Amino acid sequence: MAIRFEILEKDIAGRLGRLRVGEKEVRTPALFPVVNPHLPLVPPSEIRGMGAEAIITNAYIFSKSERFREEALARGLHRVLGFDGVIMTDSGAFQQSVYGDVEFTNRETLEFQQAVGSEILVPMDIATPPQADRAAAEADLATTMDRIREAVALAGTDHLAAPVQGGRFADLRERAGKEVSGLGTGFCPVGGVVPLMEAYRYRELVEVVLAAKRGLSPAACVHLFGAGHPSMLALAVAMGCDVFDSAAYALFARDGRYLTTSGSIHLDEMTELSCPCESCRKRSAEDLREDPDREALLARHNLAVTLAEVARIREAIREGILWELVDERCRAHPRLLDGYRALLGHAEALEASDRASKRRFFYRGAESCLRTEVYRHQELVKRVPVKGRALVTFTGRVEPGYGTVFFFRPPFGPYPPELAETFPVGQSEIPSWDREMVARGCEGIRALMEGHPGVPFAISCQPEWRDLAERLVPGAEVKVEPV
Repeated sequence: MAIRFEILEKDIAGRLGRLRVGEKEVRTPALFPVVNPHLPLVPPSEIRGMGAEAIITNAYIFSKSERFREEALARGLHRVLGFDGVIMTDSGAFQQSVYGDVEFTNRETLEFQQAVGSEILVPMDIATPPQADRAAAEADLATTMDRIREAVALAGTDHLAAPVQGGRFADLRERAGKEVSGLGTGFCPVGGVVPLMEAYRYRELVEVVLAAKRGLSPAACVHLFGAGHPSMLALAVAMGCDVFDSAAYALFARDGRYLTTSGSIHLDEMTELSCPCESCRKRSAEDLREDPDREALLARHNLAVTLAEVARIREAIREGILWELVDERCRAHPRLLDGYRALLGHAEALEASDRASKRRFFYRGAESCLRTEVYRHQELVKRVPVKGRALVTFTGRVEPGYGTVFFFRPPFGPYPPELAETFPVGQSEIPSWDREMVARGCEGIRALMEGHPGVPFAISCQPEWRDLAERLVPGAEVKVEPV
């Protein structure tokens, strides 16, 4: 049976969904932990017990393994690895990008993946590095698309992953997305992005992923290749990524690093273990450092933290509070904050996929002014009918002589009193007003006026907001209320 993706709920561009692979089902967003059969710090059966419904392993490694190749061909990956969930196989393209040419053609990797019982096959795409120029990126993309078309001819689209490449060039990424969707593939990894994540180039990552998403079918399940640090997963989901794979849990453990949702800490520098996982709750930091099984214990902790973060993201989508989780996680590092701000710059496009009503809106700083809910409110308020002279009151005091009255709540701006209990105004929590949120609200007044040209508007506000109102809402009469 083919790969099928069902979207259940949405928040921003994030989707809560079900990925069906044959008779098996994976809740998304989902992490596919990377499993190297030669270095199993956490056995696949234990990974399954920790809640992972899918894993990814490498077809090239299996094909070259004297220990595992024949067994995998004879018994299949599921029996060899002892994992009864979904198994995806990478093609060997990563080894090709790191070590140069490998002795594994596109046809060979696809036929081997089929022979060992992989449920999601990946062709030998070319991961164009970010430093590559446009000519190189176009040539690599052309080769990748040729190989994807060859894969479709060999294996069909039912179990095929079709990678979206194009380097750092947004138009190439968008074009690649359109081409792979045009081939009928429904599982589409965005590749060639590991160097961006390793260098903390999250602003560029946002632009690359959103460009790919513009080209892809909205029904496609989007896999972000190589993403697995818990601090950036919420941001990636908000961009519209559904699946992640990573060996970070094991790689960081071998380096003695302890993953958290706000970054990583070297175990040698730690005095306390704050995590309640099995590796941490019965040990002190010193115990963990001195344990002969330290790497495996640290890998279990790292994987537990990452899987827990994915579950937290799913719950945030369900509750409609993904923006707040993204805001919290992205304040862990300045470059993540850079990526967050880049995503907010696409609020107009993101609003089209965002849900109409949510549990709440918590104001967490100036970035909250740029959220999709604010953009949508200011677009919708233009449609509210206005009769006669209009008043926007910051204090709620209503003067006679106006045909239409709007109340004011930053950062949204004006709203009809009848909508005081509806989302987002009625479910918003904001601290004491500041200039950023009031300025954004004034932009909403300006949008309302633009929607009703020729209607006289007055603004009634406290003295401290007079300069903002006069500067940002030209053409309105600004009246200062007595203190």
